[in-house]
Amino acid sequence: MIWDKKYECMDREQLRGLQSERLVKVVQRVYDQVPFYRQLFEQEGIEPTDIKGVEDISKLPFTTKDALRDNYPFGLFAEPMNKIVRLHASSGTTGKPIVVGYTQKDLNTWAELIARIVSQAGVTEEDVVQICFGYGLFTGGFGLHYGLEKVGTTIIPASVGNTRRQIMLMEDFGTTVLVSTPSYALYMAEVIQESGIDLDRLKMRIGLFGAEPWSESMREQIQAKWGITATDNYGLSEIIGPGVSGECLEFKGLHISEDHFIPEIIDPVTGESLGFGQEGELVFTTLTKEGFPVIRYRTKDISILWDDVCACGRTTARMKKVTGRTDDMMIIRGVNVFPSQIESVLMEVKGLAPIYQIIVDRKGHLDNIEVQVEMEKEMFTGSFRDLEAMENKIRGKLNTVLSIDVRVKLVEPKTIQRSEGKAKRVIDKRQI
Repeated sequence: MIWDKKYECMDREQLRGLQSERLVKVVQRVYDQVPFYRQLFEQEGIEPTDIKGVEDISKLPFTTKDALRDNYPFGLFAEPMNKIVRLHASSGTTGKPIVVGYTQKDLNTWAELIARIVSQAGVTEEDVVQICFGYGLFTGGFGLHYGLEKVGTTIIPASVGNTRRQIMLMEDFGTTVLVSTPSYALYMAEVIQESGIDLDRLKMRIGLFGAEPWSESMREQIQAKWGITATDNYGLSEIIGPGVSGECLEFKGLHISEDHFIPEIIDPVTGESLGFGQEGELVFTTLTKEGFPVIRYRTKDISILWDDVCACGRTTARMKKVTGRTDDMMIIRGVNVFPSQIESVLMEVKGLAPIYQIIVDRKGHLDNIEVQVEMEKEMFTGSFRDLEAMENKIRGKLNTVLSIDVRVKLVEPKTIQRSEGKAKRVIDKRQI
């Protein structure tokens, strides 16, 4: 189902005109109402009147996460606090959190955007949706909640944790749609298997997954274990939260709501704009947000944009499933290594569980990387010879992809710690 045909199927020339009109307005707004942007524009010698339309967007400076942190908590708000009706924030695990504010109009827009992405994933008013994201400052829980309510689904606001209780709710309430991180979905499948519950007894049919990068191989694992259609959706607190883009059932990328956001791809090193079809860092400009508008925000997420019309009928640009982040990139002996590259190799090896951890250390002046991965229970024979043969096989595959030697350690099932939220894949012990 297409939730809003007017905007999701808009002629691209008309869309460009709409974006231009909205861009001109938001640039003038942030210049008038956010001192940070006024100062930034003046430093760069930019007047709002220099921006006539989308074609001028590259004249505008980038906004970085550091700028958001430096203006903690409300320095980038464009509306007074009596117009802000809700606050959300990032976890702040690497410093001050990023605080974002929403007006009532922003919340209405957010719900509309979520309604679009869940509809394109196949969710309808007949569905019972279990949301296993935290209902707190994190945007995941509340973000999905109001859009799903708008579609008319029955919502179970289960939040995170207590996995066995989550499964009980699925059975008793007839859950048909799971909302969670992909890694938590895999963990839940394990618990279900251990509990001896027949998955056929559950009514689950769709998964809406986000909040962490995940590979196509992991999608296949989830679909095989749950017997559902696993879809990806994308968002980030700095832009609006979940709802920036989502997959339709053609699975040719995630449709971006371009009437609300201008997406760009840039070279992460030079900042130079790249064209459609080229891989680089995603950048977003919000066009309609009142409380917390953002100009050319560098997401650090790596993707590709496409602008050809999708077979589903939507004309909006699509982004490739995010496979990593520029700040996830590890430099090992001078080689750029992304966790997503390692995950893709592991998921192709039969007998491995989709649970792994990457440990980076330094001995002397030499970086070392070890990949610990769990075996499937039925494949774990305990035979040293079998383990060694499989470790060598994986090591060879990783060497081919990464061009460096990687130690591989197969571990028993249930050895690696599980997560009910975002999985921690990399442990970097280097003292640099």
